[in-house]
Amino acid sequence: MLNTKKDIEWSSLGFGYVKTDYRYVSNYKDGNWDDGVLSADETVTINESAGVLQYAQTCFEGLKAYTTVDGHVVCFRPDLNAQRMAESCKRLEMPVFPQERFIDAVVKTVKANIDYVPPYGSGATLYLRPYMFGSNPVIGVKPAVEFQFRIFATPVGPYFKGGVKPISLRVPDFDRAAPKGTGHVKAGLNYAMSLHAIVDAHNQGYNENMYLDSATRTKVEETGGANIIFVTKDNKVVTPKSSTILPSITRRSLMYVAKEYLGLETEEREILFDEIENFKECALCGTAAVLSPVGKVVNNGREIVYGMDGMGEITKKLYDTLTGIQMGRIDAPEGWIKVIQ
Repeated sequence: MLNTKKDIEWSSLGFGYVKTDYRYVSNYKDGNWDDGVLSADETVTINESAGVLQYAQTCFEGLKAYTTVDGHVVCFRPDLNAQRMAESCKRLEMPVFPQERFIDAVVKTVKANIDYVPPYGSGATLYLRPYMFGSNPVIGVKPAVEFQFRIFATPVGPYFKGGVKPISLRVPDFDRAAPKGTGHVKAGLNYAMSLHAIVDAHNQGYNENMYLDSATRTKVEETGGANIIFVTKDNKVVTPKSSTILPSITRRSLMYVAKEYLGLETEEREILFDEIENFKECALCGTAAVLSPVGKVVNNGREIVYGMDGMGEITKKLYDTLTGIQMGRIDAPEGWIKVIQ
């Protein structure tokens, strides 16, 4: 097959926006979605009083396209992104973009930008950002009636440049999500309220925040942009259970891998902050890095140290297995890999 890849230094890419050739656009009006198009125009034009600008009526997703070891371009479990976006839309009074059309739009966007999919072994991937927003003018506090659904693609570099370096977390004085709020959906407003907290964490020398439940501030929830997993001293993989955290696709996949591929015991349950010092490994999980090892957690001067030398033994096995599945080196469970080309 003719190599028409863009002339990009893949290994030098960061996790940032790079304009690609096409993006997918579909508009909702009068109760229906239009047929959708691929557009070369990266500019969004909306009214100054659009619902998204006035009342933050927007949600988004994130997934990647990869080149596998055998040269195929694939996406990882896009059906779950479609399902999760549907749940976000229902909570935010937005029309659901049908799952079949969501997956079709992902395929079309990747195919239209196929030359931006990094080659196997580069460590880079093509990141896809599906999102939706209220587009018609709104002044009164009410949902919009017109919406736009879009997907853009951007090549991103390997998350760990120069090797895996465990990160430090702090328990902030801020709360991430209220009980019965929007913590369980991927709403833009959740991330807006976390920006001050993450800047404050960085200013204090930490990489991220470990949020506790806002009702009792005794239970571990998640960080501003990732779920958390722990490994107990007897190698059980545990993850927090809460109605106010985002159901991470990566976390669900890792828990399956732990049990079905590695033969480990797994448990999703409420985790008290006071018990995490008894665990031997901690990591953040999400689309960007798959797994980011946590070296230490600090709460009001109290340090819980897991180790700043690299990934723990079980975390490394989880990482290697899931990335092996994604890259085609390990057979995937049925339905996990969507072949694009």
